[in-house]
Amino acid sequence: MEYEWARVAREIERRITSGEIPPGGRLENERELADVYSVSAGTVRRAVRDLRERGLVVTLPAKGTYVAEPPSSDPAADGV
Repeated sequence: MEYEWARVAREIERRITSGEIPPGGRLENERELADVYSVSAGTVRRAVRDLRERGLVVTLPAKGTYVAEPPSSDPAADGV
């Protein structure tokens, strides 16, 4: 059996990897995501924390949660 937060995280990850939410794109707020996935705001919070820990999204206080830019594969961008 899968936790609800893991299901929500997987669905949001699918939206990110499919390009539905592009790099730099903003995720809906907690209440909106809770409504979309029929879960509590706490479940959404846990799912977003998982995505943040995996580097898929970044959360800016008082701004929202955004899809992280993919790591650059250009060595010059790394300052090498």
